[in-house]
Amino acid sequence: MSGLKSLRNLYIAVTIFAAGCCAAVGLGNLIASDTTAAVSDNYAGPTGLPGVACLVGAAAVVFLGWHLVKLASGVSGVVESLSGDRTDSVEASTDALPPTWSAERFTAALNRAIGQRLERPGENDRQLDELQLQLQLSDRQKRNAEAIIYSIRDAVIVVDEFGKVVTANESAGKLMGFGHADAVHKPIGELVGADKSDFVEFLIHTMKIRQQAAKQEMVFEDRHGRKVFDCTASCVYDGNKQVCGVVAVLHDITREKEISQMKNDFVSHVSHELKTPLASITAYSEMLAEGEAEDEETRKEFCTIIQKQAHRLNRLIEDILNISRIESGLIKVDKKPQSLMLLIEEQLQMIKGYAEEKNIKIVGQQPIVFDQVNVDRDMMAQVIVNLLSNAVKYTPAGGTVTVSTEVDEIARTARVTVTDTGVGIPEEEIDYVFDKFYRVDANKAQAKGTGLGLNLVKQIVEKVHNGKVFVTSKPGQGSTFGFELPLAKAQPVGA
Repeated sequence: MSGLKSLRNLYIAVTIFAAGCCAAVGLGNLIASDTTAAVSDNYAGPTGLPGVACLVGAAAVVFLGWHLVKLASGVSGVVESLSGDRTDSVEASTDALPPTWSAERFTAALNRAIGQRLERPGENDRQLDELQLQLQLSDRQKRNAEAIIYSIRDAVIVVDEFGKVVTANESAGKLMGFGHADAVHKPIGELVGADKSDFVEFLIHTMKIRQQAAKQEMVFEDRHGRKVFDCTASCVYDGNKQVCGVVAVLHDITREKEISQMKNDFVSHVSHELKTPLASITAYSEMLAEGEAEDEETRKEFCTIIQKQAHRLNRLIEDILNISRIESGLIKVDKKPQSLMLLIEEQLQMIKGYAEEKNIKIVGQQPIVFDQVNVDRDMMAQVIVNLLSNAVKYTPAGGTVTVSTEVDEIARTARVTVTDTGVGIPEEEIDYVFDKFYRVDANKAQAKGTGLGLNLVKQIVEKVHNGKVFVTSKPGQGSTFGFELPLAKAQPVGA
């Protein structure tokens, strides 16, 4: 009898265990199917059918188990009735099942779970839409970041912790000599040349010491010459504050370096040019004070030298100040329509005495009908004097200086040229004759000067009057200096 009860209890236990296993598998498949449907691009319609099948299987197990229990209970009841131990009917034995494990309640719960599962495809679609929006947003943010990096004029390179390029803009590709689009995921050491190995070592060192905003000056050579860059490198950290790469920005400071050098050269040249006349003035004034000029003729000679050096010093200071005012835009300009030929004639009268001393012939030109330009009279007179005096200074005795003016009515420009038969300028030095304090080495013995006259001409013509200066020359044959200016608007008749 007890064996039959045990058999019934065994059926109950097996039934519960099997149903639980099937239910667990079914729920697991349901959850897995939800996750898969949320991220799958091929999702279409309801998912989780294996889970539903398992739940249905669980119901079948419960149903069969329930009948087995009833069968076992019936058999047990019949045996008990025959033995006199129990007089209740077979159906009464089924009351021994706990109410919480009744087949009807379990089946109802299973039906509810299946109904909820069949109603969830809409939620899956919503989750899929949200994921797609997040992916689109992430992709757009990535493209925006790349667009910003590519638009920067400075060279920008980002490498990961293994030294491989993550991204690089076009400026970086041109500087380093690689295609920025094809450089991704390639080692930076293999992309740059041996002449830029210092840059690679700088990046590696920055990552090793975990430094931010490390700076170092880099010098690179290319077909355009020597270039200097201010390189700034900063480590990139992940969520765990571990170094996952480094970003480097290279800013071209070649021009700044050149300007700094020009300032240093300017100060050096000015100091040298100021010392020369000051030394003469100091020396001769001391000799006069000490009575070394015993006769009147010697005293006049000393005074003449002091006067010339003082004028030279004054001209030097005025030229420096004028150039500085023009460059800074602080010079006062009074532009009025002026005839170029009349201005040239006035300056020729001033320079003729100097030309005659050197036996140099000056050839002018008859005034033309209309050659008026809108200029500052004093400043343009200074331009013409500088060009004429230079031509006379660097032309040997017996030479010729020719001044000519041309008017281009179509281009609305007036062109003035001063041509000499002097010593000329070497071809490799022609591009520098308008620089501050520059003097042709081969011609320094021919005449003295400060090297500011032609630079002042360039500043007045180009910056103040929107014109253009030019020069052509051949050593031993002479030079031609000149400038072009826009013509002034013709005044109406009777105005």
